Amino acid sequence: MKKIGQLGEEIVAKWLKQQNYLILHQRWRCRWGEIDLIAQEKNSLMLAFVEVKTRSPRNWDNDGILAINEQKQAKIYQTAQLFFSEYPHLADFPCRFDVALVLYKKNSENSSASISDLTIDLNVPIFYQNYQFTIKDYIQSAF
Repeated sequence: MKKIGQLGEEIVAKWLKQQNYLILHQRWRCRWGEIDLIAQEKNSLMLAFVEVKTRSPRNWDNDGILAINEQKQAKIYQTAQLFFSEYPHLADFPCRFDVALVLYKKNSENSSASISDLTIDLNVPIFYQNYQFTIKDYIQSAF
């Protein structure tokens, strides 16, 4: 079974696809860290490095936004630089750093829907993998 953070990333990836993005990489890793999603707007060269924070209700860090501190931002920047060194054909593309905040809670109903069957909107709960998920916010150019 996938971890809750991975499920949140899947949901944000699906939502981005619905918003006319191509998902270039999910969970891209290097020695500096990991970038949850790397997406490109279909009608532009803009790349989005997306940090996804999936939290339960009554969390300690304001739904994940407080976890994106200066140290975390620096680590993501460093990881993005290494990404560009591995994919130099993308290095001249404009880029931004986005944050997606996802809330979840356990759902007692068995939700057997496939991610491909779901339509996802901001602030609208969906049921997936025995959880209720809501993309609470998507912040473009968050840092």
